[in-house]
Amino acid sequence: MKELLRTTDPSILNIVEALLSEAAIHHFVADRNISIVEGSIGLFPRRVLVVDEEFDEARRVLEEAGLASELRRP
Repeated sequence: MKELLRTTDPSILNIVEALLSEAAIHHFVADRNISIVEGSIGLFPRRVLVVDEEFDEARRVLEEAGLASELRRP
């Protein structure tokens, strides 16, 4: 799996998950449970990972949705 993006913004995370699910792109949100440790203050970013074969398609979907600035640099 490759890291597509990192964010501390839960609204961005929800939008990204919805877009990837709608496009049937397999993804995983890592570090989601760190909020238990941090007390939900949003200090630690959550990482969105996608399978290698769908990485380029996932980037395209998010770019078309206007989220290019959120993507990790290759």
